[in-house]
Amino acid sequence: MKLLFDLFPVILFFIAYKMYGIYTATAVIIVATILQVGYMYAVHKRIEKIHIITLVLVVLLGGLTLVLQDEAFIKWKPTIVNWGFAIVFLGSHYIGSKPIVQRMMDQAISLPSQIWIRVSYLWIGFFVVSGIANLYVAYQYDTDTWVNFKLFGLMGMTFVFIILQGIYISRYMNESDSGAEEQARLDGQDVPHQELDDVEKIHDSNTTSVNEEKKPTKNDKFEA
Repeated sequence: MKLLFDLFPVILFFIAYKMYGIYTATAVIIVATILQVGYMYAVHKRIEKIHIITLVLVVLLGGLTLVLQDEAFIKWKPTIVNWGFAIVFLGSHYIGSKPIVQRMMDQAISLPSQIWIRVSYLWIGFFVVSGIANLYVAYQYDTDTWVNFKLFGLMGMTFVFIILQGIYISRYMNESDSGAEEQARLDGQDVPHQELDDVEKIHDSNTTSVNEEKKPTKNDKFEA
């Protein structure tokens, strides 16, 4: 249901384009996005950041498309959104204690920190590729093809990526950090030196504990 709500402006844009053309469709998506954000605020008393960003870009680029009668502006919108997300996800590696994807999902999924970092970079790559794909279709094909790609192509790419990501992270769910590092080592992947040191310390500590338990006491010698 939430997915349908998020796609509501895009679906109306698609229908309006098929019936009346690109400029009417642009006006429709502007109004639909404003109504979407207004409804969210009226019902939930808050607005998700993704919808605020989308609203600003739709109004700005859509407005330029209508005023200048140049459809290139609205065609750039998906690329700017995707590349903007890529920058935000990358910046979260340097600002804050966790990548933004971990902050969004770690309440529902338990993964080692090393895997969260990989997942974040996968999302960054996906956003970059999606932005490039949008521009390629926009400038190499006609507007009708681009409109179809905007709804079905980008959505299909997102679904495929989410499925592949789910398959990948299922291998590491509920593992400890040391367990993930061991799996990474078996996969032939590098493990940070600091993390290896921590694992070795734990191993040495466990070995020492076992040796102390096996060391015979004076009472044991007497009984023998």
